[in-house]
Amino acid sequence: MAIVERSEPEKEITLGISACLAGQKVRYNGDHKRSGFVANSLTRFFHLKPVCPEVEIGLGVPREPIRLVGDAEGDYRVVGSDHPDIDVTDKLADFGRETAKNLERDISGYILMQKSPSCGMDRVKVYHQNGHPLGRSEPGMFARTLMETSPLLPVEEEGRLHDPVLRDNFFARVFAWHRWQQEMRDEPTYAGLVAYHSAYKYLIMAHSPQNYRKLGQMVSIGKKKPVEELAEEYISLFMETLRSKANRKSHTNVLLHLLGYMKKDLSDESKQTLLEIIEQYRTGMIPLIVPVTMLSHFLNIHGSQYVKDQVYLKPYPEELGLRNTL
Repeated sequence: MAIVERSEPEKEITLGISACLAGQKVRYNGDHKRSGFVANSLTRFFHLKPVCPEVEIGLGVPREPIRLVGDAEGDYRVVGSDHPDIDVTDKLADFGRETAKNLERDISGYILMQKSPSCGMDRVKVYHQNGHPLGRSEPGMFARTLMETSPLLPVEEEGRLHDPVLRDNFFARVFAWHRWQQEMRDEPTYAGLVAYHSAYKYLIMAHSPQNYRKLGQMVSIGKKKPVEELAEEYISLFMETLRSKANRKSHTNVLLHLLGYMKKDLSDESKQTLLEIIEQYRTGMIPLIVPVTMLSHFLNIHGSQYVKDQVYLKPYPEELGLRNTL
């Protein structure tokens, strides 16, 4: 029997990633934190650009660990755990800004190492100068300045990507941001903005019906506002919208809207079958991929090109399997 080779998906998108997650031995103890999810899944679909900010600013391997030290007012520094006179706050902050600016055109998302005083996106413990925890947490300094410098860049921690909803949310943003980079970043046009919004309307609705209306009104302004200004306002609210988590209720609403495009073309039996599948999804009996696959099948037969082109039906490659657990 002939062996059928599985074709590899084309890698168009580059993600920044904490180098230890990619298996590089750059941690303070000379070890790594290789992620199976990164190694087994993401490398099939993405180019990865590993970065270790602590090594990049000149700290060796192995090295003294660093931690966040601050006060009750909210300020904090990044210093050596054993020798607090070693202060790398400004170096990490500067490297975060430099990385964001240097990689702005090359990457479409960033995956960070959780709980790291340099790379943690959030929930990094802050300590008092005497070594006792302050009872609060902050972002790591590199991550903080990376996110401040590139606020629209999709960023997530590897640990949080094991949550199906957060994983879906992150990769939907990555592919949406990549498309914006390709189509609208350098030469925005009114026609391009309308086309982008039209393709994402139902994905927007799944994340926020309120912002669905706001973004639609924004696009309708058209040439009453300079296109560069309009595009900047649009993508800022768009990416903020996609950061909101969609849920079964909002997905169900979108599924029913899509079904409405075929109400005159489907047989009563097919319509009833789809309604039952959507209800099974709403009540948690089946994952999202089931009603989406069924709807896509019928839309390919009966739907207009407009509805077939809705990104909601395929916000990222199906091979990632993200909707199998939603």
